[in-house]
Amino acid sequence: MEHNDKPRLLNRLSRIEGQVRGIARMVEEDRYCIDVLTQLQAVRAALGRVETELLKDHLNHCIVTAIAGGDPEEQRRKAGELIQLLERSSR
Repeated sequence: MEHNDKPRLLNRLSRIEGQVRGIARMVEEDRYCIDVLTQLQAVRAALGRVETELLKDHLNHCIVTAIAGGDPEEQRRKAGELIQLLERSSR
């Protein structure tokens, strides 16, 4: 992970953590289901944005480094990891 991206991602994750705690309070307080579901969708979208940023970082750093390094085994390993990740996300 790029070190300059790390504080920004950690900040986003902290905000998401706060959102999840807020959702737990909503459930404890028997808040209206649609309001809770709306907040759950917001958390999922926020996590999706973090995931996208991490994926971009992986592609721009780890994958590019493997390609530039010229080691075919490392290239296959990095490609295999990415394929496994995409397979898991499509389930």
